[in-house]
Amino acid sequence: MRLNTQNLPTKTDYVDTVYRVLLDAITDGSLAPGERLTQEEIAEQLHVSRSPVLQALRLLKKDGLIEDAPGRGVQVVALDPAWVAHLYQVRGALDVLAARLAAEARHALDPALIERGRRAVEGEDLQAIVDADLAFHNAIYAASGNPLIAENAGRYWTHLRRVMGAVHRSSSGRSNLWDEHQAIADAIAQGDAERAVMLTELHIRRASENLVARLGEMLQLSAAPSASR
Repeated sequence: MRLNTQNLPTKTDYVDTVYRVLLDAITDGSLAPGERLTQEEIAEQLHVSRSPVLQALRLLKKDGLIEDAPGRGVQVVALDPAWVAHLYQVRGALDVLAARLAAEARHALDPALIERGRRAVEGEDLQAIVDADLAFHNAIYAASGNPLIAENAGRYWTHLRRVMGAVHRSSSGRSNLWDEHQAIADAIAQGDAERAVMLTELHIRRASENLVARLGEMLQLSAAPSASR
């Protein structure tokens, strides 16, 4: 287990920072599903006491990202395709509402969001791809004018970033993703709420089906060697 210690500030309360370091490691795959974590090892790597580590682990457990491990310590929760499908159902409802409200306000999204996404795909930078996707959807949440949408969607994006990262590491993403984003942005800017909703529903359904299928394939491949022994 290797954790990024570069962003640790000089302060006495490290709970939030330890939480963020562990969260980033889980979502970017540095800490793999099923990997065991112990307070001692984390505290040693991050040069902090065990108290903030314990509190950070409690927060991650509450988020559903870690669970008790057999014996001692905790482990990163495994990725479950069925659960991911459920995540997309809830995220889809929020995204559709945000798209409708943003279209009713005829909000013009910043074209730089689309350009950023297309550049990220061309550069094949995994973190940049996921960040650009999140930035685009966050812009729609903000354009909706309802702060509760972003607040609730953020909970699900924590898990979705993890799934997207795992899947994109094993294969490339959908080539038409940013064409879909552009079409949604156009419908919102034109004030066409029904079209914005239709395109958003289609976008979320395709994303869900694609990620769930590829995650299932990835898990089958990873289980194949152990099954043959």
